[in-house]
Amino acid sequence: MAGGAALLVGGGAAWRLVSNDGTTTTVADSPATTRPSPTPAATTETRPPLPIPARPPDNPYAPTPQVVLGTLAIPRIGLSAELQEGITLTAINRGPGHWPGSAMPGELGNVVVAGHRTTYSHPFRRLNELQPGDPVTFTTASGAFTYQVRGIVIVDGQAIDIAAQAYARTATLFACHPPGSAAQRIVAKLQLLGPDGRPVDPDGVLPALDAGTQADDHTLLMKNTDPLAGAGG
Repeated sequence: MAGGAALLVGGGAAWRLVSNDGTTTTVADSPATTRPSPTPAATTETRPPLPIPARPPDNPYAPTPQVVLGTLAIPRIGLSAELQEGITLTAINRGPGHWPGSAMPGELGNVVVAGHRTTYSHPFRRLNELQPGDPVTFTTASGAFTYQVRGIVIVDGQAIDIAAQAYARTATLFACHPPGSAAQRIVAKLQLLGPDGRPVDPDGVLPALDAGTQADDHTLLMKNTDPLAGAGG
């Protein structure tokens, strides 16, 4: 997208759409490979379901009601901004936008946030300056949640799997790369800290830092619903 927009679209990526009855359909705009699911180990543990991100709206310019979830603060780059709900251009033109259906701050799963680098308030213009260990704080009605930066990676513009959910408390901030181009994405990967300032999840359960940088197999499980369906504004 022009102007440094951070919206992810199809391209060489596969979207697994989940219907209300639990069935899934894989949709690909161009050939994409998929990995076979590993055989689960026998266990008696019952784990809670992970969040399932909503598929991006069909029209990236669709009118989007403004919903402010809280604030996002990143001291390293001097950012303090309202956290919007939505990843349409309409939403992220207002500020960093939370991918609907992805984890909320502090919750199990991956909090996914898109932002501009070169247009409007360009909140993620200096995302490349983040260093491992830098704090990133989300404040919502549920409280203040501080994450720390694990690292920065550059991925293909079609790498929608950066929004994948996992059994860890993580967050992902992404924007276009290089600034002004949608050819790639710059992605900051974070992990949640507890009240004692220590990571809440051991390194062994965190997704690989380079996840999303592979050449193919960009598959993301998403809800088969338009997050804007029935919305006004």
